Parts: sequence; C-alpha cells; structure tokens
Amino acid sequence: MQGVRCQKDRPLDTGQWKRVIVMPEVEASFYEKMEEQRVKCWLCPHHCMLKEGQSGLCRVRVNKEGTLFSLNYAELASLALDPIEKKPLYHFFPGSMILSAGTYGCNLFCPYCQNYSLAHEKPSTREISPLLLTEIARQSIDDGSIGFAFTYNEPTIWYEYVRDAAYSLKEAGLKSVLVTNGYIERAPLEELLPLVDAMNIDVKAFNDDFYRKHCKGRLEAVKATVERAVEMTHVEITTLLIPGENDEPEEIKALASWLAGLNPQIPLHLSRYHPAFKFSREATPAATLERAREIAREDLDFVYIGNVLQEENNTFCQTCGELLIERNIYQVENRGLREGKCKACGSSIMVPGT
Repeated sequence: MQGVRCQKDRPLDTGQWKRVIVMPEVEASFYEKMEEQRVKCWLCPHHCMLKEGQSGLCRVRVNKEGTLFSLNYAELASLALDPIEKKPLYHFFPGSMILSAGTYGCNLFCPYCQNYSLAHEKPSTREISPLLLTEIARQSIDDGSIGFAFTYNEPTIWYEYVRDAAYSLKEAGLKSVLVTNGYIERAPLEELLPLVDAMNIDVKAFNDDFYRKHCKGRLEAVKATVERAVEMTHVEITTLLIPGENDEPEEIKALASWLAGLNPQIPLHLSRYHPAFKFSREATPAATLERAREIAREDLDFVYIGNVLQEENNTFCQTCGELLIERNIYQVENRGLREGKCKACGSSIMVPGT
C-alpha cells in the first residue's frame, strides 16, 4: 500500500487502497434481550425497545431475530485530514493536523443540522477495518497528523467501531478524538473514556425545553457526559447560538457558570448559526456572539467565537496577559507556551501538546 499524501483540509483519496476487507456483521454492545425476540438498547438515553426487524432512532442499530446488530461497523462515509482547530479543539496539540472520519446516523434530530446528509440520509460508504484505519493514520504522521478524530456525524452510535479503532490507535501511540453530542449512557461512556485523548462535546443549549423541542433529547444526559468526561480526558465545549432559541444572556451565564464549576479553564466555543437543513431563520448577529463571549468570560478563562471569518481567537495568559497562541483561522503559532506553562510568568494552562 502506498503512503497517504494530501493537502490540508482536503478529502483523502482512498482509491489507492486495493485491499478489500469485508467485515462480518457485528453484534452490538449494551443491549438487553427481551421476550418475543424484542431487544432494548442501552447505548444512549433513548433506550429504544425494538421488535424483530426494527432499527433504533439512530438508524444504525437493528434487531435481527432477537439480536441487536450494528449496521455501520467499519463503514466510512467521509475521510479527510483536518486542522485540529476545525474540530474545534484549540487547547489540544495546537497547530497540528488530525485524520478525521465519519459514518452515517445520529441519535438526536436537530432541524438545523450542518451535516444532515450524514446524520439523516444514507450516503455511499467504504469499509475500512480498525487495523487498516490505524495503518492509514500512521502514514498520515508525515503530514502532521497526531492521530484520528471520529467526527462529522455522531460517533457514539458508531460505538463498536470507535471502541475497536481507538484501542488499535492507542496501541500504535496515536491520539483519538471524539466530536460528539454527548448523548450516551454512563456504562458505554466509562468503557470508551480510557481510550479517548480529547473530546469536543456539543452542548446544544442550556435549557431542557430546547433539547426536547428541537433535538428529541434531554439536557441532563449531556451534562452527565460532560461532568464525567472532564474527570478523565481533555474536554472542550461547543454551543451553536441560534437567535431566539438559546442565545439569551441568562442562559449563556448559566452555561458558563456550570462549566466553571467543573474547571474554569475548559474552553468554550460559541459558534455562529447559519441557515441549514430545516431551519431558515437569519444567521446569528455578530453582536450577539460578542455579547455572549463577554458574559461567558465572567466565569471562564477561555471563550472563543466560531464560524466567523477574521474573528480574533488568540489565547492569552490569564495571569500576566502574555500572548500564548496566535491564530489566524487555521494558521496557528505557539508564541508563549512551554510544556503547558506561560513562558513569561510560569502560570499553568491545560494545553496538551505544548
């Protein structure tokens, strides 16, 4: 197999991989067999009860004659080499690249989804086993990649593959990243966390009505994931601000206060909404994002604005004001950090990879 070469932020050409590996059907983890060939899935808080032949709300776990199977194991719908900042992870190996992939399906139903073609449709896929994925990731090291990110759609519903691939990646000394909505039960989360080096968790709003109305989910389940994950791995949070839905100052304040209670150094990314999928309201005004950042900074050390070109998202030392990391979109330079400490005053900052 030839080495992988690609440009930044471009899809990888998988046509060169001549080895075809047909994966067998994989029995799903975390489910319970019931009477009359029914099963109950325990992977996420939906707890889908499925009759024979039915698939879960995620569309990728199906009951076949009383056994729950994963339909998308090893099926990749998208594969690219991305800047780590695109995940977005600003405080994890800044300036590096990471091989990134997604499959299809999702366990939430956001009507403004940016990746609805993966989340709610069935795209074409290619089978890549966990071992082959690790081999591709190792070849990408020469292009600046630090490992692999499971992203684009919801990776936790790809559970068995993510777990197996993350284990293989760890054995190879590579990093594993999850970009997730955090809608997962505690038991599968506990099994996955030791294999994961960083997570960006999407807290879609800090009110349960939003989750119920727009996502068919519950806020408390996501909060539980965040609270456990910050104890085990590097975590950053993203919230997409949608006008009139989750952008009230009181809600931003509550979100920031909660995160600060876990750790005030948790980076918060406040992203601009643009019309997508079934939502057609106006894009988030820049003034709303700026005001939200000001409010969040009252509690959190590091708050960034996403989806806005030319927005300054530099990182400064909270003790002495020294410029630590300079960012111009995806052009990143470490100016003031050495081994997680400010060069000027010695203050600690949680930035693995510096």
